[in-house]
Order: sequence, then structure tokens, then C-alpha cells
Amino acid sequence: MVMDMRSGEILYSRNADTRLHPASLTKMMTLYVVFEAVERGEITLDTEVKISKHAASEPPSKLGLRSGQRIKLRYLIRAAAVKSANDAATALGEAISGSEAAFAERMTRTARALGMTSTTFKNAHGLTESGHLSTARDMTIMGRHLFYDYQQYYNLFSRTSTDAGVREVANTNRRFLAAYEGADGIKTGYTNAAGFNLVASAVRGNERVIATMFGGRSTAQRNQRVAELLDLGFTKAPTRVATIPPGKPRYTAPGAIGTETRNVVLAVVKSIRPMPRPSPSAPPTAEMIAAIESSVAEAVVASIAADPDTDEAAESVEATRLALATAPLPQIRPETIAVAAAASVVPAAPEETPLVEAALDQGSTDDAVQEVVERMSTSGGRHWGINIGRYPTRYQAEQVLLKTALAEIEMLDEALRKVVKQNAGFEANFVGMTKDHAALACRRLVSRAVECSTLGPSG
Repeated sequence: MVMDMRSGEILYSRNADTRLHPASLTKMMTLYVVFEAVERGEITLDTEVKISKHAASEPPSKLGLRSGQRIKLRYLIRAAAVKSANDAATALGEAISGSEAAFAERMTRTARALGMTSTTFKNAHGLTESGHLSTARDMTIMGRHLFYDYQQYYNLFSRTSTDAGVREVANTNRRFLAAYEGADGIKTGYTNAAGFNLVASAVRGNERVIATMFGGRSTAQRNQRVAELLDLGFTKAPTRVATIPPGKPRYTAPGAIGTETRNVVLAVVKSIRPMPRPSPSAPPTAEMIAAIESSVAEAVVASIAADPDTDEAAESVEATRLALATAPLPQIRPETIAVAAAASVVPAAPEETPLVEAALDQGSTDDAVQEVVERMSTSGGRHWGINIGRYPTRYQAEQVLLKTALAEIEMLDEALRKVVKQNAGFEANFVGMTKDHAALACRRLVSRAVECSTLGPSG
């Protein structure tokens, strides 16, 4: 198969949907999942990985790791990408998911999320195993996602050699990289059952093409055929075309597998504890204005994020996040606040106080409400949470919760934000999480220099 990397247009295909053994092309997905785990704070590049007996016993190609040896994750990544080391790939899977079998299941789930509908993974390295199959179409999709979703790591695939910690290793694709003009990746594969496989990408001027071949008879024959396919692609690809990245799939945190993730926007129309309205002559304080603006901004973000299928929507979310994080308090007149309150609150019964007006009532004192829960949970019986600090005022705690939720919107999307008054200040908590999700969220926040501790069921 040949594809225009910029647009995703198929330029040529033959038997592209035949399920075959992918061999070490598998390691593209292994590395994709590892990059995702690093990005999401599940593990770091400098984590020391202990090599298991199982990983050390994998057959060549391998790095030669010993059982019980410790090596940084970054070197395992290099060995898997460049040397195509099977022991390194297995060690990566065990480091991320605890076992290679669990990691293979995650690989298959990720493949489905990427649109690789005909691929099933049974291991992290690609050695022949019953049911471990893919197609030229799916592996082309995989290569394109690697390029666009994790460009910061893509240079690994063009290195002719690299330091893998225990020794320098050479690239299994170095002959093709040296021989084909513009080639900068991506992955070779070979087993007796699969033959000689290759996913290759090359760039010339404004054009970038990716080609995939399964079942070559030799390295030389495979490289020659892939060169022909890329030449065909550059002939057919337009000089100018809109670049449309495929987009990352939605991240599902470990421990939350199988749960349905939804964007739910709920309006609360009744104050928890109605208070008398202030005198018309009493102007709103800066804290009251900020609290109202935060609520309105959050609603805007939630509304946009509920339909994220366009570039404009994504840009709007980011713009709103940036505005929240950097904008000074604007000067808003009392009558403007009244208009905003009337427009944004669902009408309530006469004896009830609308939410925005109640916020004005309660904004002048921190003792008016013991705790505020700002989102309704859809998590169904999760009893863990995280604490991200104690603050002098309720307003400060709520602002920290909002900014943290926006910065980690996928990680904390289903968590409830809760402020709890203590003798020494106001605790900022996220609750309604599983134990694993809470621990992962804390690790993610700590990696961003945010104070965090987990809260158990009794906390």
C-alpha cells in the first residue's frame, strides 16, 4: 500500500487487507503505546526497568539483556526502534502493563482506536504466534500515526545507529535509509512465516509518502520493491495538498478500561443553601466576579469539548484554557453580572434562588457552605480521590481545581471537584475515582510539579 502522509489519501494498494504476520512491524505499536504512557505520566524515560527472566529469554534479534538487570526505559525504546530487539520490546510491555499478555491486549485496544480494524496483537515483539496478524493497510495507518502523534520521537527511526545503554546498536533499516533519497524511517520486520516486511516513509520537498510491503523474498528484493512503491507515490501525490493529521485516539487511563467516557454538561439550578440577596447598592467583590467568570468559562470549555471533531473546536478549547490561566480580572459592571445570571441560569421555582445569584450571596464569606461539589459523577461507586493542596480561601481552592481540571481534562474528566473547609484552610480535592486512577493522576500531576496525595475511601 502507498499513502500520501499529508492527507491520508491512498495512492496505490494491492491485497492491502489480507491478514498476514507483521513480524517486527509490531514494534511500531509497542513503541506507540510506550510513548503514550510516557506522555500520560504512567512511566518516565528515566525509569529503571528490571528485566524479567521471560524478557531475557526472548530469541534474537535482541540486545542481550540479563534477568535481573536494570536499564533505563529510554534505552529499551532505542533498542526496540533501531535494533528491533525482542528482549527490549518484551521488557517495555512488562514495564507498562505488568505482563506481556496484558500489554498485548492494550496494543489491540489501541489499534482499534486508531482505525486498525484487521489487526490483533498477541505479543510486544512480533515473533510468530497464532492470531497475531495485521494488514498492509493497518500498518500504513500505524506508521502515519507514529509520525503525526509522536513527532518528538520520530527521529529514532532514521538513526543508522544509537546508544542502547549497554552497547551501540545498528539500524536494521540502514541499507534502505542510505539508498533511497529522502527516506527517514520507519520499521523493518522478518520471520520465516512473514518473510521480509517494511513500512517506509520518505519526504521530498513538500511531499511525504509512506509505503508498506509484506512478504518480501529477501532484504534486497524488499527494499527494491518499496523504493518502486515510494517512487509511484511521489509521482501520484500532488505537490500541494492540505495536511490533515489523523489525530490521537482518546486516552483511557489504566484501571478505567471498559468504562464509557462521556462529556456531560449538567446545570444546577438551585443553591445548596439560599441566602438573602444583597442590597442593589452593594457592588460585587472581585472574588464574586472571578467565581462567576470561572463557572461561565468552564461551561464554554465543556460545551466546546463535547463536540471536538473540528480543528476550530480544538482551537477554541485551547484558547479558553489559555485565557483562564493568564487573563487578569476584567472589570465587569453589576448590571452585566445580572444579565449574565439571567441568561445562563435555568428558571427555578419562585422560592428557590438561582445558582449565579446564590454565588453572589455566598461570595462574601468562606463559612457559608461547608463544601462545594461542582460536577456530578458518572463513575458509579468510585471511592478514591486526590488532594492537590490546602489554600487560605475557598476561592483560591476552587481556582486551583478548575485550572488543574482544564490542564488535565482527559485524566480528570470524570472526577468531581470538591472544596472542603478545614481548621487550617480549604482542601482542594478531586473525588469519585478508582484507586488506580487516583494513583496515576497523582503521578501525572507530580510530574508537572503539582502537589498531590491520594485519598482513600475513608478520606
